Amino acid sequence: MLSRAAESLYWMARYMERAEDVARIVDVNLSLQLDRPDNAAEQWRPMLAIGELEELYDSLGVGSATEDVLHFMSFRTENPSSILSCLSLARENARSVREIISSEMWEQVNSTYLEVIDAAETGWWRKQPHRFFQRVRIGSQAYTGVCSATMTHGEGWHFLRLGELLERADETSRILDVKYHFLLPRGAEDVGGSLDQIQWASVLKSVSGYEMFRKRFHDAIRPASVASFLLLDTEFPRAVRYCLVRAENALRSLPGASAEPPNDAVRLLGRLRSEFDYKAVAEVFAQGLHEFCDSVQARLAAVGDAIHRTYFALEASS
Repeated sequence: MLSRAAESLYWMARYMERAEDVARIVDVNLSLQLDRPDNAAEQWRPMLAIGELEELYDSLGVGSATEDVLHFMSFRTENPSSILSCLSLARENARSVREIISSEMWEQVNSTYLEVIDAAETGWWRKQPHRFFQRVRIGSQAYTGVCSATMTHGEGWHFLRLGELLERADETSRILDVKYHFLLPRGAEDVGGSLDQIQWASVLKSVSGYEMFRKRFHDAIRPASVASFLLLDTEFPRAVRYCLVRAENALRSLPGASAEPPNDAVRLLGRLRSEFDYKAVAEVFAQGLHEFCDSVQARLAAVGDAIHRTYFALEASS
């Protein structure tokens, strides 16, 4: 497969996954305001920090009203992580590989993009924001299902899966990291209290993991349990370890990945995955949850750079 086509498939998957993640995070934060009506503007800061958007948000002079933040995260094209920006980039990548993907895949990417354009132009999202974010999630999830059901599970498929899983692992680590940092109780009396429980529940809901977590852990929601579930679980599809295992499987299915010595992408991802296999949550907290998640994000970025060098970078013609 040509490196340009492989790169388009990889990034199409990453941008579709990112659009879904943004929709979920914003929707959960919107719901959280019902439980924390005081100082509503500051409740959006953790969400902006997840995407490293605080500086851009402030530089654009976006208002502090809830509707201003929702518009910034949904439609502002200056924001590279807005839902519209992500879907626009996913659509352009899909357009460039229409001869490789199925017609159903193209139709799903395009229809999700057009639905967001319609919401922006007509403004119906202002009266029904939860429905808008639900439509984005459903559109992205339908895309994932269509990909699995209609595309041959060959080389292109593995690039799609690789992009999707690496994006998902990165986003989960960021949600846990930033939420933990901002939601630290101010005093010992807050630990385990009703507000503490609501905030940690929002962390789980931000990755659609609340119900599965409650089926696994039946006692009070505790930071260590949340971290163990979102970082080290082998069965929850948005847990970092789950994503790393399957991303490595996708990577090792690509041409040349089994060669010795392994290329940088295989080596870096394999080393990160193997460390997760033997990591205990007590070790994570001993290192510091923020420090651990920050390290994971840096190493995932290094894996992404190695994938680019190995599979996408075109040699200059001599």
